[in-house]
Amino acid sequence: MKLFDIDERLAACVKLDESRVVDTESGEIIDLEAIAALEMERDKKIENLGCWYKNLLAEAEALKAQKNAFAEREKAKKAKAESLRGFLSRYLNGKKFESAKVAMSFRKSEAVEFDAKCIGDVPEEFLKFKDPELDKVAVKKAIKAGETVPGCELVARQNLQIK
Repeated sequence: MKLFDIDERLAACVKLDESRVVDTESGEIIDLEAIAALEMERDKKIENLGCWYKNLLAEAEALKAQKNAFAEREKAKKAKAESLRGFLSRYLNGKKFESAKVAMSFRKSEAVEFDAKCIGDVPEEFLKFKDPELDKVAVKKAIKAGETVPGCELVARQNLQIK
């Protein structure tokens, strides 16, 4: 998927190079020195790099959409398989079945069932607690209001936006 045409000279600055550190995800290296040394008008270079960035984001979105579509299909197939398993379990009613293509049997197991309404009555030794997590929104609000929060500070950053 290409939204923009990128100058060939810039596109050539992405290369596979076994002798240098390679991105384990894509196997590509962006040769920043080659881009910097490229004889091209500054504005044209920046425009092309910005368009390249937008192309990459568009490709990532397309991949994400496809991943989500596959995830939905996977979820549906798993649900269908579990439904079929439940039917087979009821149909076999605890009896074994075996053929040349499939074998089905039952094994005993135990599980704890729990009524969530009774959580207050369960002794603490049987409860799991999560580690505390910092509420960054509340900390930011407190610092802006003049409070001091130990170990926390508000840091100003510059973030590039490409539209």
